[in-house]
Amino acid sequence: MRRFNTGSFGVDQGSRVLFSDFADGGVMWTGQGPRESRFIVTFKEPFLDPPVVSLGVSMWDMDHKHNSRADLTAENVTETGFHIVFRTWGDTRVARVRADWMAIGPVQDEDNWQLY
Repeated sequence: MRRFNTGSFGVDQGSRVLFSDFADGGVMWTGQGPRESRFIVTFKEPFLDPPVVSLGVSMWDMDHKHNSRADLTAENVTETGFHIVFRTWGDTRVARVRADWMAIGPVQDEDNWQLY
């Protein structure tokens, strides 16, 4: 279990088309074997500590003649952002993918101020 030492939590969310490789013959559509696409997400405001990030595939367009193999994960999560990483392998042909994400974590409370 992840515990936060704060009274205020923030939520940031977004959606990102990761690629559309069928349109231009990209590697996810034409390639074989291990393939990876990585995208940097920057939060609208920083969290106090690295948040918990949840990802979901909100759209995928796969070739029906091949096995559908996919791995979607959040990596390098910091207070300011993270990487969305999509991986596939074998003969899978991925035309396009959209991922939705949500980050939940501690934020500065407006009532928690300090005198210097």
